[in-house]
Amino acid sequence: MSGSLPAADFQAIVRVAHELADISGPVVLKHFRKALPVENKAGGGAFDPVTKADRGAEKAIVQALAAKMPNDGVFGEEFGTKGGDSPYQWVIDPIDGTRSFIIGSPLWGTLIGVLRDGKPFFGLMDQPFTGERFWSGDRASYHSVGGGRPARLKTRACANLADAVLASTHPDLFESADQAAVLDRLKASARLTRYGGDCYNYCLLAAGFIDIVLEPGLKPYDIVALIPIIERAGGRVTTWTGGAASSGGDIIACGDTRLHEAVLTLINKA
Repeated sequence: MSGSLPAADFQAIVRVAHELADISGPVVLKHFRKALPVENKAGGGAFDPVTKADRGAEKAIVQALAAKMPNDGVFGEEFGTKGGDSPYQWVIDPIDGTRSFIIGSPLWGTLIGVLRDGKPFFGLMDQPFTGERFWSGDRASYHSVGGGRPARLKTRACANLADAVLASTHPDLFESADQAAVLDRLKASARLTRYGGDCYNYCLLAAGFIDIVLEPGLKPYDIVALIPIIERAGGRVTTWTGGAASSGGDIIACGDTRLHEAVLTLINKA
């Protein structure tokens, strides 16, 4: 919600975020399902891919923000942090799900989040290939190219882990023994577990199709934009210990707050 911020200012942030998505979408799409070089940002045998689509989209967003919101800070995955004089910082992941992007799968998205005094305030996820957009105004909303007027997002009721659909990007990301044990405990208790999806999973949770998203080792740009979308749809997002999720880390999102408490209990079971 806009809280104490004047409505006109909040609407300006929402408007600019949509404009940024409109700007970045074509930059990304001109490379999607095309042959392009893939760099590896990781060392030590790990794989953290980045492409000219990632860098081009973030550059376009940052340049547009410099003109539209020059006093705001920016934190992007590819080009780091730019300070600002206002209480607002834009947190950008130009392609969340680059692994999906480079194999031609549409399960990726552009994340545009806004922190106000360090707390998640607004979020938008844009999937320009499918023509879908999820965002958090005063309520969580969704729009698709063929879907007419924006629809309200609402998580579904699911109080029991035995009835829940659990999603996560990939089991190999649970690198430590403790992280793997948490995944195993939840997977053994949930009705259904599916892998793949990155940011798309969180939006499907906000839309009422998934009940739990479990991820280890996220960065702020992986999650900041998604927190307001889920919370304004009725869900909850925290770290595995129940703390604030905006700094990243091991993250749990649930559509039903009752389920969230049950999952936290199971995660932290000795």
